Amino acid sequence: MAISPQVAAKNAEVKEKHRLEYPVLSDHGNEYAAKLGLRHDLPQDLREVYRGFGVDLAESNGEDSWTLPLATRIVVDQQGVIRALSCDPDYTIRPEPSATVGLLEGL
Repeated sequence: MAISPQVAAKNAEVKEKHRLEYPVLSDHGNEYAAKLGLRHDLPQDLREVYRGFGVDLAESNGEDSWTLPLATRIVVDQQGVIRALSCDPDYTIRPEPSATVGLLEGL
């Protein structure tokens, strides 16, 4: 599954657009991300950059905190044990999908 701060309707659009075959859940206000220590505030200057690109997080997320979760991958087995975790403040650094599939196949 994926968890996003976007409202359910936006998540449904993304799921359809990218033909995702797994659930995409909404984390209103990034509250779950905050509990995991994975939420950060966007400073005012970056808010303006986002707006310049036509991105309004307050609209997409249905609330005006202007927070984002860190891009994180957590692989949890059926017993609830975390088997892999990756998180980087640089959102462009992410595990290869094939590595995640390999981890899941190994469970």
